[in-house]
Order: sequence, then C-alpha cells, then structure tokens
Amino acid sequence: MQRQQHHISPSSTDYSALDFNVRPSKRRGSYNCGRCGQPKKGHNCHLTTPTASSSLSTATPTPTDSSTGVSASASLSANRPPRQPYYTHLRRALSFDNMDLSCDSPEPDAMIDEPADADPITSGGLPVICLWEVLRRLPPAGLLAAAKVCKGWRDTTRRLWRASEELRLRVPLRAQVGFVGSILQKCPGLVRLSLRMESDVDATMLACIAFSCPNLECMEVSTSATAVNRITGDELGRFVADKRCLTSLKMEGCSNLGGFVLCSSSLSMLWLSDLYSVSKMVFNCPNLKEISLEFSRQENDFTDLTAMAEGLGRNCPRLQNIHIASLRLSHSVVLALTAASLRGLRMLSLVLGAEITDASVAAIASSYSKLELLDLSGSSISDSGIGMICNVFPNTLSRLLLALCPNITSSGIQFATAQLPLLELMDCGMSICDPNSQNSDSDENSDFELRKAFNNKLHLMYQKLIIKHCRLKKLSLWGCCGLDALCLNCPELNDLNLNSCRNLRPETLLLQCPKLESVHASGCQDLLVGTIQSQVNNDFASLENQYPFKRSADGSKRVRVPESLSQPSDEDMKRRRVGRQCNVMID
Repeated sequence: MQRQQHHISPSSTDYSALDFNVRPSKRRGSYNCGRCGQPKKGHNCHLTTPTASSSLSTATPTPTDSSTGVSASASLSANRPPRQPYYTHLRRALSFDNMDLSCDSPEPDAMIDEPADADPITSGGLPVICLWEVLRRLPPAGLLAAAKVCKGWRDTTRRLWRASEELRLRVPLRAQVGFVGSILQKCPGLVRLSLRMESDVDATMLACIAFSCPNLECMEVSTSATAVNRITGDELGRFVADKRCLTSLKMEGCSNLGGFVLCSSSLSMLWLSDLYSVSKMVFNCPNLKEISLEFSRQENDFTDLTAMAEGLGRNCPRLQNIHIASLRLSHSVVLALTAASLRGLRMLSLVLGAEITDASVAAIASSYSKLELLDLSGSSISDSGIGMICNVFPNTLSRLLLALCPNITSSGIQFATAQLPLLELMDCGMSICDPNSQNSDSDENSDFELRKAFNNKLHLMYQKLIIKHCRLKKLSLWGCCGLDALCLNCPELNDLNLNSCRNLRPETLLLQCPKLESVHASGCQDLLVGTIQSQVNNDFASLENQYPFKRSADGSKRVRVPESLSQPSDEDMKRRRVGRQCNVMID
C-alpha cells in the first residue's frame, strides 16, 4: 500500500502576496553553494561565475576627494580625450600656462556601459550600473573598504582595479614597499602612475614598479620634506632602459644620483630636480622633446654643464623645450647649446645663471630665431640684451621672463612690451629694486643670488612704468620696490602681481584693464590696496581729472595721458559693471 503524500493545495495559496522579484537575503550559517544550492562539503560546482566583458577594460576609477591620503584617476572610455598632466609644487616656465589642477573632478555627464554578462542586481539589491557609478568615484582607500562589504561589491571593485589606467597614490611615512606593491598588483593595465612619497625611495621601490606595471608610460615621483630619494644613477638608468614603453619621467629629490646614463628610444619628457654634483650625465634619447634639470642652489656644486649641453646636441636632436636651473650656468654653456643647432627648439629657460650676459643673448638670437618662450631669470643681461631679443623675436616670442635681473630698467621693460606684439606673459619680478634697501637685508640667511643682484644694482632713482599692450595677459612685477609709478592699458590682462611693491603710491597708479581677474598686492601700502580695489572694480568716478599728466620713463619730461587712459566712456562703464569682479589678494 502506497503512503499518502501530503501536499499543499494550489487553491489554498495566495500568490498575490508573494514578490518573486525580491531575492531572499543571505542568512548567517548557510553552508550551501551560492550557485547551485547543494551542500558545500565535498561539492565541486559545475556552474561557473560569468567574467567581466572586454568593454569594462576602458572604465576606470576617478577621485573626487582631494583631502584623502590616496587618490586615483583614469579615463572612462577609449574615445575620451586625455586628461591634463598633474604637476607638482615645482613651477617651471615650460609649463607656466598648462598648470590645471581641476582634472581631479569627475565629469558628471560621462557614461559607462553596463557589462552585458553582469548580474543586473547585486547582492545588496543595488543595480550594478548604479554601484559602478558610485564606486568609480572613490579613491583607492575607499575601494579597499568597499570590497569588504559583500561579494557583489568585491567583484565590482576588482573590475574597477583591472580597468584603471591612471593612479595617484600618496605613500605614508611608515609605509613599506609591500603597500605600494599590493595596490599596483590590482591594476595590471596601469599606464600612468603618480607617487607622492612621504617615506624614503630606493631601488626596491623602482623594482616593485617595474614588475607590477609592465605597460607603464608615464611616471611621476614627488617627495615631501621628510622623504629621501636614495636612488642612484645606475639604478635609474636600468629602470629607464627596461621600461621600453616609458614616455614621461618626472622625479624629485635626485641628489644621490652621482652620475647616470639614460638610454631610451621612447622617452620624450624628462624632469629631474634637486640634482647635485653630478659627475656624468649622458642622455641617449633620440626622441626626447622636453628636458628639465634643476640643480640644488649650492656653491660647491661641480657639475660640468658644458659637457652636458654638448651631449644634448649630439644625442637628442629633437629637443623642443629646455629648462636648466643652476648657479653654474655661464656663457660657455650657452655657446655649447647654440652650437648644438637644435632646429626644433621653441622654449629655452636658463635660470639663475649670473654669468649669462648680453653676449649670451646675442649667441641665442643668432642660433634660434623661432623661440616662443625665453626665460633668463637671474642673469646679468641689460637693456641692450632686451633690445636684441626684440629685434630677433618680434613675430614668435609670446612669453618673456626676466626676474632677478639687476641690470634691466623700466625703459627696457617698456621697450619690450612695445616691440613684441605677440607677448602674452611677462615676469620682471625683483628687477626694479630700491637701491636704499641694499644694506637693510644683509643678514646671513639671505639668498646668495639676491645679495649678488642687490650689490650689482645700477639703478639710482625710482622708476616709472607705462605699458600699453593689446595681447598681454599676465604681468608679474613682484618685489619691484624701486617702482613708484605704474600705468597699465592692457585690455586682455587678467593676472597682475604687485607683491612687495612698497614704494608704489595710490596717486601714481592707473589700471585700465577691463578683464582683470586677480591682483596680488601682498606687502603693499594699505591705501594702495584700496585704490586697486576701486580701480579694478570699475569705480572710476574718483579718478576724474586726477591724472592729467605723467612723466616719461626716464623722468625727462611730462606728457599728457590720452583721454582713453584717464576717463572711460559711458558704454564702457555699463559693460564693465556687469562684468566679472576682480579678486585682490593681500595674504
């Protein structure tokens, strides 16, 4: 006799009260397989977990919180434009106009396609596309914490790590190499790496990066005040030779290199800072286009810059941008660079070379007539050298930097702005100084180059500066304490630096710059700050008939200021009132 099977009648069940779309929550103590439901003990599941599709290889995490210790960013799709490079606190003339720190902010309109073979609902009940959009905005520290929530979040974070192409990482003070290695191993497709080191850097770190990032193209290593870069020249040379995809290398704290030989057919950008007493520098990089070498400001540095310049001409024929900052720059180094005949050179920056004179300017002008940027800050050129610059580069030069040049006067600056119609940036900081302040700051802590500039000062009177330019956008007159009168008529000017212009008085200041956005006036007189605020905010009512006459630059005669400089029209007043307000920064 068969046993009666008890079952529930279908008519007695209320199916309307059931929701078949809601998945049962995972309870503690479940020992069944999550895929087939069979007991886990002694069970080999025949079902496989779907893998991420190839479309995810282009989606990457992007940071949004700049205050966190660790941050990361990556491109979102293959057709997205490349992000702007992230620059450290070092300011170079070669990247003066390219410093953009807004790349850390994600673009809200960027879309990421959901993988076709991924579950539409994660274990937490959140759609996978929503979870993807949330997690991709987290820094690496947040991704590591999110991976501990559940299996669905852990799988999503793994896909994000595998798809990342750019990583920005801050290494804490007591962090070991294993910390960096554990992060890099999660990103096999990494091509851009930026490390902010608060701990020491050595060859072990380089080996870890070389092993974990086989396709690395761009690497930047910046060091804090507590970190020491212990990498030697031989170790750096081996790293560059082994990384055949490396195109950009930026490294700070290179005081222990000693000597190095860099051989790479792919390297196109090289930045090395804090160099000191380098015995040998060989650059065998035929595709190198930009080089920046900053040496420590110590008098006992014995680096042979002349031999280095000769080697650049022989082995790097495609150089376009050169930046060298060293106290050992001299006329012989300039002659070695001019003899190299770098036909593609467009930007030349030779900073802190007190032995660079007007003869050096003549050599530069005779060899390179298509320069777009020229930085001779800290040199000994005079107004005659400025005249040669104006005669050779009137149709190409757009950026001229002559800070810390004690032999130039306001007449030379005025002549440069009048003869260079394409000029957009000019820096003349600490060039027009007060001769009475030479002996006031003679303490032992003063910088060597500043003391030398003050001792060689040829100016014996206060100077006046009148500039009228239709394309000038940035003007820096920081530290020009010998300037007592300033008149600017620059309709495109948007940034003006007047820090430490102590002798500039309110009654001798006239600003006719309708697009001015920021004025730096730290260290100026209080009355001058109020005058700047009233003038840049288009309050010209108090300026009526206040400036009928002005003296010329040499102080020989008085000339009448044109009406366009002294009183704006009603239409200009209305247009300027609705314009952007200017920020006057005094701190």
